[in-house]
Amino acid sequence: MIEGVKLFCFYGPESTGKSTIIRHFASLYQTIFVPEVAREIVASNDFNREDIITIGREQTARIFQLIKKANRILFCDTDLITTEIYSRHYLKVVPPILYQLEEMVQYDHYFLFDIDVPWVPDGMRDLEDMRKEMFEVFKTELQRRSISFTLVNGDWETRERIIREKIDQFLTAS
Repeated sequence: MIEGVKLFCFYGPESTGKSTIIRHFASLYQTIFVPEVAREIVASNDFNREDIITIGREQTARIFQLIKKANRILFCDTDLITTEIYSRHYLKVVPPILYQLEEMVQYDHYFLFDIDVPWVPDGMRDLEDMRKEMFEVFKTELQRRSISFTLVNGDWETRERIIREKIDQFLTAS
């Protein structure tokens, strides 16, 4: 997207530590991150088709806005595949515009976060009883698109090590 900036997606079902660890990595690598914009737009999982389209557009726009300010790396706390998954789950339909928006952003690498950490409720999360099923949906969507990924699992220290090693590989290769 922008020469010299690597784009990493922290990806996976809810309550797997993505939003917490992304802040740490942005600080560690002295850069910025794109937050999960949906949390700025909706306050519950009671949303409609227009809301999900707005989420998709805003998530994509935020990436294009922040990549210009990134220091070699831009971390993203979600992607359009995630938006499509939740649209399909809650609305039973995926507006075609989401697929078009997905094609606009190419990530250098995906980190798929496993569900082997404690569930933390936050008012929006409501799929605790579907964690395994949702993890498989997320994983399958990457595989279906032939997108390579690194599985992030284990305790927090292990997760940090897994992510750091992969990022450092990308940085030394460029």
